[in-house]
Amino acid sequence: MADVKSQLGKRIRELRKLHGISQEVLAEKVGIEQNNISRIENGVNYPSAENINQIALALNVDISELFKFRHHKSYEEIYDELLTIIQDEKNARLLYKFFITLNN
Repeated sequence: MADVKSQLGKRIRELRKLHGISQEVLAEKVGIEQNNISRIENGVNYPSAENINQIALALNVDISELFKFRHHKSYEEIYDELLTIIQDEKNARLLYKFFITLNN
């Protein structure tokens, strides 16, 4: 099973392609370099909470759509993994709230 960083990157790539947007255009809309989008999509880098928000806006989707990838982990397991990845409980709680909305 791929980690959250890889799954998020794949989902962003999937949505970007679905909307017909290049990495360059997405990077410009988010306000970061194209190579950062590439690293995010390849699961090398994890986007900040602000960049996640900007990516969702650029793709015209709700933030929760970025996290609708196929997995068999519980939300609690994903929360723990996110907390480890981002090392910032405030951002982890924000992202966890988005996972909760997926249940509704």
